[in-house]
Amino acid sequence: MNMLEKEIGWLLKEKYNNKPIKKFYKDVERLKAGEPADYVIGFTEFLGCKIDLSKKPLIPRPETEFWVGQALKDVKKGKILDIFSGSGCIGIAVLKYRPSLLCDIAEKDKKAIKQIKINLKINKIKKNRYKVIQSDIFNKIERRYDFIFANPPYIPDYRKNPSAQFRAILRNRIQKSVLKFEPTKALFGGKDGLFYIRKFLSQAKNYLNPNGKIFMEFDPPQKKEIKKIILKYKYSNFKFCKDQYGKWRWLVFFID
Repeated sequence: MNMLEKEIGWLLKEKYNNKPIKKFYKDVERLKAGEPADYVIGFTEFLGCKIDLSKKPLIPRPETEFWVGQALKDVKKGKILDIFSGSGCIGIAVLKYRPSLLCDIAEKDKKAIKQIKINLKINKIKKNRYKVIQSDIFNKIERRYDFIFANPPYIPDYRKNPSAQFRAILRNRIQKSVLKFEPTKALFGGKDGLFYIRKFLSQAKNYLNPNGKIFMEFDPPQKKEIKKIILKYKYSNFKFCKDQYGKWRWLVFFID
């Protein structure tokens, strides 16, 4: 069974309860055109949370699900910030699995803000436990936190790189369906992919309480450059971590 056949099976089961009505066949054509199955089905799961994708946010990745699950082991109490939130999946998982915690969820894009609110409602998160903030990184953030979860756009923008060879390499690394259907603002982080990471790390310490932690996702080839940025902004305690596929994918900052 090839991938398309598997996706058609998921679609029939998840969206149509194994009853192929007329609209099902239209959705099959969307799959054949390369649209991601999660968009066609309309939702995905993230650490047991149902994440609606009706506003077409970035589709949560298995790698993100893995490291957030690992990070949650360290999060027992305190105030949380989920920044570059997209669909809201990280903040919602924190709120679901740590029912005593409060979480601010920050995102720049207006459409994504609507998506986050939909997903908070779907997952029945009480309104007194969260605040949704439309913010360009930290520009609307006014408090300090014990934990910050960050999944910034970090793919180098092949369209802005002068090297034809580099552009070709990046295009081959990124699935065509991702480039065609997923929001570019949530994917690309400037020429080298580090634009938002630099801005984030230049300010993040100012929004963290003593003994706080930052968890941040990145692209494995960026590890060396990110270490330089970390040292530039004087983060003395940090640890790079691998994902479930053995690739460097996320890191933890410890603030004394």
